[in-house]
Amino acid sequence: MNITEEELLEVLRPAKQVLPPKIFNELYEKVRQIPLTKEELSRIVHLTVNEYLNALVEPGEPIGTVAAQSVGEPGTQMTLRTFHYAGVRELNVTLGLPRLIELVDARKLPETPIMVIYLDEEHRYEREKALEVARRIEATRLENVVARVDIDLITSSITIDLDPEMMRDKGITTNDVVKALSKVKAISQKVSVDESNENRIYIEVPPNYDFMKIQKLRDRILKIKLKGIKGINRVIVQRRGNEYVLITDGTNLEAVLKVDGVDYRRVFTNSIYEVENVLGIEAARQALINEIHNVLEEQGLDVDMRHVMLIADMMTLTGSVKQIGRHGIAGEKTSVLARASFEVTVKHLFDAAARGEVDELKGVAENVIIGQLVPIGTNLVNLAMNPTLAKPK
Repeated sequence: MNITEEELLEVLRPAKQVLPPKIFNELYEKVRQIPLTKEELSRIVHLTVNEYLNALVEPGEPIGTVAAQSVGEPGTQMTLRTFHYAGVRELNVTLGLPRLIELVDARKLPETPIMVIYLDEEHRYEREKALEVARRIEATRLENVVARVDIDLITSSITIDLDPEMMRDKGITTNDVVKALSKVKAISQKVSVDESNENRIYIEVPPNYDFMKIQKLRDRILKIKLKGIKGINRVIVQRRGNEYVLITDGTNLEAVLKVDGVDYRRVFTNSIYEVENVLGIEAARQALINEIHNVLEEQGLDVDMRHVMLIADMMTLTGSVKQIGRHGIAGEKTSVLARASFEVTVKHLFDAAARGEVDELKGVAENVIIGQLVPIGTNLVNLAMNPTLAKPK
């Protein structure tokens, strides 16, 4: 560097007064590493400050309208498709326009809920270790490991033949099955294993059960969860780069974060509500930004991040995630006419009349409706005339 530290700080002083700390620190670190003369440094500072000031939004700019147009117009070019995970028949992910609608509607459960789970140092490099964690996460029901179920009406019993191969694959033992069956109140004392075949289990049914009741009991027994996490129906182990990650069909963020072997700092779910409930509103806001941006980017649409951030800010403004439609932001506007202009017009007008509401006409929609100039741009300010200054000399 051709100038001293004191001279550098002296030249940077005007920039420090204008630029945000993050941008100023970045500029400071960059110019420190480059050999510059005082004149060159002054020119760089001048250009940086000018670029920053030009990037600021003008007072009165209708940023909501611009954001709506900037996201909505490319949205018309989006496809209506679902992404299919290669080699996995049952696992699909909603993308494109359906996913964007799902996000701005703040749906509690996504159409195709998935999680991407990264593993800790011990489990991420070997497939077998990753499978261990996958088995702990995947919800395994009795029906997943059963080869055959028979009902004997003469002896009032149910015989379950377990599939040894599926048991090995899921990491389940006969003891696990017996333990789970013992928790069912109606048969808790009447579960036994065949002495000659450990894969056969006998269940005595209460004598007062008729055929219909026994069938219902059988269906209930088959749905019993043996291990894993509720809501996670399937787990796939996939290689990404030099490590293995888990892709799940279904989502349960809170429970997955507690599983041994999971890197809790790198767990992703596409359910915004789960992120809000487990990690808080700021995390939900960031998840919304990432999801909307990724949906647009995946379709090859280049939308400025600030439009997406504004939408996410509006959706999370009150401390909980709200949809943009009439049950959320649009339906909660203070202006009666703005609410009525969106949906269910008559209901809004009648309700407002009954409550005696007054419309202050501070927004765009309500002023357009009554034919006034809208309060944006130069119309945002009011001018007052000072008569003493206006007198001719």
